[in-house]
Amino acid sequence: MSGTGWTLDGDAVDRSLEILRGASLVLLPTHQNVDADGLATPLAIAMGLRQFGVEARALVSDGQVPPSLRFLPEIDEVLAYGRDPLPAYDVLCLADCSDLRRLGGFSADDPGRVDGTVPIVNIDHHVTNNRFGVVNIVEPNAASTAEVAAELVRAWGVELTKPIAQCLLAGIYGDTLGLRTSATTARTMRTAADLVDAGASPEPIVDALFRIKPKSTVCLWERALRNVQWTGSLIWTELTDAIFEECGAGPSEAEGLVNFLAGTEGSLVSAILYANADGWRVSIRSLPEDVDVAVIATEFGGGGHPRAAGCQVKGDEAAKEHFLARVSAMAIAMHRPVSVPLP
Repeated sequence: MSGTGWTLDGDAVDRSLEILRGASLVLLPTHQNVDADGLATPLAIAMGLRQFGVEARALVSDGQVPPSLRFLPEIDEVLAYGRDPLPAYDVLCLADCSDLRRLGGFSADDPGRVDGTVPIVNIDHHVTNNRFGVVNIVEPNAASTAEVAAELVRAWGVELTKPIAQCLLAGIYGDTLGLRTSATTARTMRTAADLVDAGASPEPIVDALFRIKPKSTVCLWERALRNVQWTGSLIWTELTDAIFEECGAGPSEAEGLVNFLAGTEGSLVSAILYANADGWRVSIRSLPEDVDVAVIATEFGGGGHPRAAGCQVKGDEAAKEHFLARVSAMAIAMHRPVSVPLP
């Protein structure tokens, strides 16, 4: 699994394993509205730690395990915040979480859980990660946190079992849309091939993430597409609790829609606005390489990757209109159209 672009820091590798192996129980909370990388990677790390005799449990921080991720190995071992009692943990390991505010109810209900009293091992690939751990293994040049974790567990000396390999491949496929994003490198593909050699199967991952969908998802997309609007260079739609209830759908079922909208001709940026009590949670995407949505999201207190980011817009309709106009203006200012020379 060697390659270019990033190299794990040896001291961080050793220190992270030292802290994790010294724990009575490691809790691995996920980011809210968890995706494949955000859940599969903690599952893989938890399985790896058990090889050292360390008890470790993954926790879905907002209490909902997406139906599309039910195929993951050991998914029935995952705890759901608000449904299951929290175990007595003494170390936290956060994988694919760029900001402690993204931990949903786990952190919002009791900020003391993440105030540093309990040591945090931070494993991520977001460029906007704010290095909140006592150990930070953050590699923004990796295509997914699962790609980082694949290298990390190898460095720890973990046996790459079939379930671990399946989870790590699911994380890579989820964040790269099946090895199709611009973040996908030759190293990413070599890592994926190594995981397949270890017993991982791409077919159930592709089926669950990209092919098979419940009727509720089709209903949700129909409502969302019916509400599509333009603000300058930004194509966007809004989803409310009423729409989710009408369709019987969960928030995770809308996540692929923002990528679908990003491919619309004439757009520089796409967004989905999820209405909530404080305003709107927003997912943002771009296809042009010079339109960095992480920079845009950071202006509104969010973050992410250059092509995929998110933030929270607080306020009323006026705040929403300001946000939409600002995103469009920033995208236009960043974009440098390719000029075609005259014959």
